[in-house]
Amino acid sequence: MTTPPRVTLVHERFTEFAGSEAVVEQLAREWPAAPVLAPIGLPGVMPPDIEPRVTTTALSRLLRGRTYAHLLPVLPAAVRRLPVPPSDVVVASHHAFANQVVHATDAPVVSYVHSPARWAWDPAMRAGEIGGRVGGAGLAAFSALYRPADVRAAARVHTLLGNSTAVVARIRDWWQQPATVVHPPVDTESYTPDPDVPREEFFLLAGRLVAYKRPDLAVRAAEAAGVPLVVAGEGRARSELEALAGPHTRFVGRVDDAELRRLFRSCTALLMPGVEDFGIVPVEAQACGTPVVAVDAGGTQDTVVPGVTGELVPPVDARDEVATWAAALRDFDPARYDATAIRRHAESFSRAAFRDRMREVVAEVLAG
Repeated sequence: MTTPPRVTLVHERFTEFAGSEAVVEQLAREWPAAPVLAPIGLPGVMPPDIEPRVTTTALSRLLRGRTYAHLLPVLPAAVRRLPVPPSDVVVASHHAFANQVVHATDAPVVSYVHSPARWAWDPAMRAGEIGGRVGGAGLAAFSALYRPADVRAAARVHTLLGNSTAVVARIRDWWQQPATVVHPPVDTESYTPDPDVPREEFFLLAGRLVAYKRPDLAVRAAEAAGVPLVVAGEGRARSELEALAGPHTRFVGRVDDAELRRLFRSCTALLMPGVEDFGIVPVEAQACGTPVVAVDAGGTQDTVVPGVTGELVPPVDARDEVATWAAALRDFDPARYDATAIRRHAESFSRAAFRDRMREVVAEVLAG
């Protein structure tokens, strides 16, 4: 009988359960004996069967609710000091600091990169996410100090994986390192077509209402095109969006998973006007047999097949984007798309597919 490898999992923070935590969950299920280490975290974020395996540091006591921005300067050192046990391989879930675990272990590190820290490398992202001149200047200064350490750690990682083609390109451009695409897991078991749910005539925007996701573009385009739009989600941009909205836009707030599935199954198409590193939501919609209209940039270039599972709208100058998107909505014909083909495409992003690929990667590393 083959002895299972000693795998240790490293994540940066357990302050909420979102896409990267879903990745860690599947890694933890693939290697059920693996300890899960992170510098900071809150109790109860991970599923109950995985939570006992999670170890965080004393920095967790300094969290302000789910807020951790004040801890950014000390998180790289905290990862470098994580108590990594003897391991055959360490699998890191990286947003900004997890690659620093190369300083805490002699084992080969496989880094699953959700993205290199865009706030450190992309000034436009920094400007959009940090409020106030002082906060922006502080993050810019920290970014300049951190980038060399970020590059050095990436160079010591044994195997770099990116969650999309766009992220692999960033790894190449910012870290000067090669990487391989491994798409993240999507819950295609819960998100399924339902022939008993009738299709209705409305486009759907679903997710956090924050500037970089471009909900403003979806609202402006729907109003210009004169087509119904349902906005599901909450966020700091909601009041601005409500001011932009006219008679064609309806806000339903944050919805639970069951209602989100119903919206996916009943809408004409999901809209994705913002650039995402990968983007779980459009794959969930496709798993329900629903086409997606998305910007032709970022993760949707991997997940949306034009003419088969939806359409990609080319990026254009700001002065033309509302007209371009309005035309795409007016011209959209749902009869062109086959729900069975859309669903089949989504299944290639399943949890099982992700775990199979990660198991193969780790086996390749251990084989030398």
